[in-house]
Amino acid sequence: MAEKAGAYGTKASDTDFRKKWDKEEYAERARKKDDEERIRMQENEERIKQGKKPRKAPKEDLPKPTELMKRRETSLELDKNLGKTMVVQNPGARGPGQPGFFCDTCNRNYRDSTGYLDHINSKAHLRKLGQTTRVERSTLAQVRARIAYLREKTKEASSAKAFDFDQRLAEVKAKEDARRAEKKAQKQAQKEEARLALAKDTVLDGADDMSKLMGFGGFGSTKK
Repeated sequence: MAEKAGAYGTKASDTDFRKKWDKEEYAERARKKDDEERIRMQENEERIKQGKKPRKAPKEDLPKPTELMKRRETSLELDKNLGKTMVVQNPGARGPGQPGFFCDTCNRNYRDSTGYLDHINSKAHLRKLGQTTRVERSTLAQVRARIAYLREKTKEASSAKAFDFDQRLAEVKAKEDARRAEKKAQKQAQKEEARLALAKDTVLDGADDMSKLMGFGGFGSTKK
């Protein structure tokens, strides 16, 4: 019987395509970390006896920031999922696809926009991006260029607003004309109805007068 082949063109029982982990290397790393932690705890005991503060564990070794804080070029889209329903397979997991907001740089999840916004403006997040919390000082030329850009943007917004105003005015005028035409049609319908009622009454009165002239005024009984 022929043995089935796997998806990678190998035998189904063959797992050589998987990544190999050097167990000795990771065991050595774990031992080194334990030794460093043991030494730190011993030093902290001595420092506490001397009335000093204990030494904290070393933080993640991050590169020193080489750039000043930069302005974000894209929107954070904090309201992109507002009013939407999401199906979450594993609410306790971490990573993208979970409810809330996810930071790709720091691999962290935040349940609300306030915590996410505080995080991306924090020193730790900026440090991972290689930026400091200091902002670049703008030059006179940059300030003038920014003012010119905002002035042009305001001008475009004003022209768009004026166009919208003219369009709105035309819509209001069209509605007013339609309302007047409807009111005029109702008045004409009322006049026509009144004219028909008057004509009907005139015909009935004429018929009564003709009956009287012909002697058909009374057909009642004379019996007492």
